[in-house]
Amino acid sequence: MADYLKPSINLESTVTSIMRVMKSLKRMHYLCLAALVCSLPGNLGAAGDNRIAVELPAMMQQHMLSNMRDHLAAINDILGFLASDQLEEAAEAAEYRLGMSSLQSHGASHMARFMPEGMRQIGTSMHQAASRFALKAQEGDAAAAYRALTDITSACVTCHSGYRIK
Repeated sequence: MADYLKPSINLESTVTSIMRVMKSLKRMHYLCLAALVCSLPGNLGAAGDNRIAVELPAMMQQHMLSNMRDHLAAINDILGFLASDQLEEAAEAAEYRLGMSSLQSHGASHMARFMPEGMRQIGTSMHQAASRFALKAQEGDAAAAYRALTDITSACVTCHSGYRIK
């Protein structure tokens, strides 16, 4: 692609700005923002991808991708529970599938040594945010739980914006 056709977007600053906005919007707006993030030029493919490439052994790569798919499914389940006003179930899904209680079942200690320090820190912050969300959801305040959920998804956005598996 000719240089004059390439968008001049700083992906990191764009994602940071989007994360700030996400914290102040209601849940329906998240869908619009997710569509926007997915359409950003930095996400189009490896050729123009400026994220840090993380090289993993094939088995670990499959393990990590499987974990991330489960994380996404857990967030989907949590959203379903919240929509049905089932905050206890949302808390349980968050803690045992995403939170600090999930680290052993995801093999986190085996994965950590293959990750750059920044990626490890973001992953840890996501697991901690999920445990904080679980506590908020157990308190029974849906609005506070939704606000806490954005800390989880913000960690996901940050990591996926900065790193890719090679």
